[in-house]
Amino acid sequence: MHVSTLRWIEGVDYPMLTVRTLRTTWAVSLTLLIAAILAAGCGEKQAANVVSGKVTLDGEPVSGTVVFIGADSKEASAPTNLEGAYKIENPPLGQCKVLVRGMAGLTGTAPPKDAPSMGKQGAAPPPKYGAVTTTDLSYEVKAGKHTYNIELKK
Repeated sequence: MHVSTLRWIEGVDYPMLTVRTLRTTWAVSLTLLIAAILAAGCGEKQAANVVSGKVTLDGEPVSGTVVFIGADSKEASAPTNLEGAYKIENPPLGQCKVLVRGMAGLTGTAPPKDAPSMGKQGAAPPPKYGAVTTTDLSYEVKAGKHTYNIELKK
């Protein structure tokens, strides 16, 4: 194959860019760009810091929401499941106040006999655990994944 050259400086050959070379370069660049965009969007980012555990009241699972409040008032929260388990991703690091708030409409009292069934529900947390001023729960969140089981008392 013949490659044309330019002679800008006597004795030095500079290859000319041919249409074929430009097409090949453009196609390879486009392919790499598309691959990079697709790779960046693939996969799910894992949370760097996680606190998980189980919330119970007298050994029974609790239905509600667990809230961690950092010294800077930053909050992170997660609902409990039917077994009282929760998982908070990226909570504030350092000493945190911990709240356990009941689900809306879950007061701990028996519902009226004619009320529609809400299915299986865990115990309602005592109201004192739902406010920063009355909760006695605290936890020091450190980097990484940790377990903090919360046993509430009536």
